[in-house]
Amino acid sequence: QVRLVESGGESVQAGDSLRLSCAASGRTFSRNVMGWFRQAPGKEREFVATIAWGGGTYYADVAKGRFTISRDNAKNTIDLQLNTLKPADTGVYICAAHGVPGGSYYDTDSFQFWGQGTQVTVSS
Repeated sequence: QVRLVESGGESVQAGDSLRLSCAASGRTFSRNVMGWFRQAPGKEREFVATIAWGGGTYYADVAKGRFTISRDNAKNTIDLQLNTLKPADTGVYICAAHGVPGGSYYDTDSFQFWGQGTQVTVSS
């Protein structure tokens, strides 16, 4: 059974940092694009960052300069470092594995496996 399990979400103050982790099990994702998305209350799920199997990274504008995605293929994990957090960053952060050959690195429809998410709450 394929599982993606996120951890690291907390309630923090604006300006703080967090490091989120996603552990994959059930199969190896070392050749998959892996990504982080987030969903705020009442809003659609949105792209945050993705990382290709070779390490190439892609970020949403809201994440550039503040967030860093990384992966450890040997451990089957991906991390998301969140710096200088803002109240607008509040939401459930969800790990995902890409599953559509040639599919977009930003579109949720291209991701096949999803975790349950970890809650990040940023207070002003």
